Amino acid sequence: MPSLTLPECGRYIPPPETKEDLEFADLTIIDLSKAHTPEGRAELYPQLRDALRTHGFVYAINHGYTQAQRDRIFDIAGVPFADVSPDEKKIYTADVEKVGYYAGYKARQFWKVDTDNQILDQIEHYAINMNVTKRPHPLALRPFLPELDAFASHNHFNILHPILRLIALSLGLPAETLVDKHDFDRTGETSVRFMKYYRRSKDEEEKSKNVWLKGHTDIGSITILWSQPIGGLQILAPDGRWKWVRHIDNSLVINTGDMMNFFTGGYYKPTIHRVVQPPEDQRNYDRLGVYYFAMPDNDCTAAALVLSASALMRILRPARRGGREGRRRMAGPDLKKGVEHNVEEEVVEGIVVKHYN
Repeated sequence: MPSLTLPECGRYIPPPETKEDLEFADLTIIDLSKAHTPEGRAELYPQLRDALRTHGFVYAINHGYTQAQRDRIFDIAGVPFADVSPDEKKIYTADVEKVGYYAGYKARQFWKVDTDNQILDQIEHYAINMNVTKRPHPLALRPFLPELDAFASHNHFNILHPILRLIALSLGLPAETLVDKHDFDRTGETSVRFMKYYRRSKDEEEKSKNVWLKGHTDIGSITILWSQPIGGLQILAPDGRWKWVRHIDNSLVINTGDMMNFFTGGYYKPTIHRVVQPPEDQRNYDRLGVYYFAMPDNDCTAAALVLSASALMRILRPARRGGREGRRRMAGPDLKKGVEHNVEEEVVEGIVVKHYN
């Protein structure tokens, strides 16, 4: 009989929520418990459609994890950063430029946050493939693999798939249209990712104008962020201003990425977002994040699924491979100054991808 005692690890003690008067984005809250019945889906998909078309981001509640389960995942999220030596981290660091995807660690100072001032990022990643045994892990993390396997499955089947069904219904398509393109056994680089944003020096903050991760869109189809209290995430609102994303305890923040843009022929465009220095009353804390980055199946083509006039499922044009575009984006951008002010550009598979300073 398996042990009922969970392996021990350090506790993640979140700081109090900010008391600062910030301009928050007015995001819709979706109740995922309603997504399990036809009647509930019929109620939810217009809400989700309007929210994604307006802001590109949405909150989700009642996703099936209790507060205690959510807290336990954040405890585990600290293990690869706090309990693994620098030498062992090097063994499990992804050669992103060679393989084209994140697997294991992304070390700090990998990305350029400010090209002019040569400011590099202070963000450490640990990425775990949705098939948690696909690649080896540091010794300290191995006792937690059964819990991480359950967490990956929960994100995929109980959160991602219901969201994909709602998006398909919002397009007048059969509910399983997008689910079929995100099969658990065929999806290549969908991953659970832990991210730790380390505090930076005053000089770095001044030179980068307090930007920790410059404005960008996500490369996958759907991103699931487990909300945490330290502020920093901002979205570029429809009025052209950066607005903060508010923390709601045990909620999710969900957004679409570039692949969903391809699938829907531009109907669901990804929203530009960034991470900045936390509010002043939270600046003495490092920022820990838990994410599920969903990519379509490796053999899936990123062609548009619908004709807007008739909402019929159809392939409109020869497709770019979804995995190929993603691998190029993850391999590290070759950025050049764009035509727009404070915008850098790279060309990926013939597509101009913008990075916003």
